[in-house]
Amino acid sequence: MTATDQSHAPEDRASAPMLDVRDLRVSYRGGGRTVPAVRGVSFTLDRGQTLGVAGESGSGKSTMALSLLRLLPSSTQVTGQVLFEGEDLLTAKWARLRAVRWSAASVVFQGAMSALNPVRTIGEQICEPILLHDKVGQKKARARAAELLDSVGLPSRRLGSYPHEFSGGQRQRIMIAMALACRPDLIIADEPTTALDVMVQAQVLNLLGDLVRESGIGVIMISHDLSVLSHMCERLAVMYAGQIAEIGPSKQLIAEPRHPYTRALGRAFPTIGDPASRLAPAGLPGDPPTPPELARLSESRGCAFEPRCPEAMDACRTETVELWPSGPGREAACLRVLEGSGA
Repeated sequence: MTATDQSHAPEDRASAPMLDVRDLRVSYRGGGRTVPAVRGVSFTLDRGQTLGVAGESGSGKSTMALSLLRLLPSSTQVTGQVLFEGEDLLTAKWARLRAVRWSAASVVFQGAMSALNPVRTIGEQICEPILLHDKVGQKKARARAAELLDSVGLPSRRLGSYPHEFSGGQRQRIMIAMALACRPDLIIADEPTTALDVMVQAQVLNLLGDLVRESGIGVIMISHDLSVLSHMCERLAVMYAGQIAEIGPSKQLIAEPRHPYTRALGRAFPTIGDPASRLAPAGLPGDPPTPPELARLSESRGCAFEPRCPEAMDACRTETVELWPSGPGREAACLRVLEGSGA
């Protein structure tokens, strides 16, 4: 999987990636202006692969992920291509898009309590996509729902219970069960462990990891936590100001980051057993660009991270910055990576 744009002839579809995102751009309209949130994101994902997406709040992670299945408000403008199994979901008709959602690609939403319907049993909610997409009767749908609950470590006898009768970790497991209801090829997990304690977080992550290994599904996982993503995901994409700052194998990005922003994110997490980092985490001065600043960035050259970058050069304010090769299977949007490449 690479972040570079690739083209595939129809006869090569069998060897093409399951998901191929090309130059994805998302803007919100409101208050008489258009504000960019995602600015030219490209990546690919194969079956059985996991891609983590990290970055500060407001970096465009959730907007990017939800735009893949067109789950954003109608006031949103989305351009580019989202090729899923060779079909562009951004131009697909609504009937086709509804058929893809849940059955081929599904979402584990952030905040299970707000995503689940409080006045319907979890059995009814898990059965709904099965009845809609698999065209089976109530008995078979109920049996499938029971099987799904067992697979996520919850007793099937709880199908008649309501969301408020479960703990936060259990509700997150229910969301995963719903996402798996129609045996999709792709799961998008938006902060699936938010607000969970570390023990439950580990259980949820191990569950997702087992599902990837056993079912061969592709997973896009969004999180602020680099340690979670490095544990769960083969590859990692770090986003800043609506763009990918760096992408590559997770272990390598964590151990040897090429982009200053990736280094700053890594230093912001204290190390267990290291009093110096625990009492004084490095952090990063300044704030990410505001929406008006993002609009200006989209119309100018230069690196969006330059105002906060401890390694910035004069050229960072004037040169066009894009993703450049920074090692095997790696790319980084930083002029520094060109210094050792002979470019």
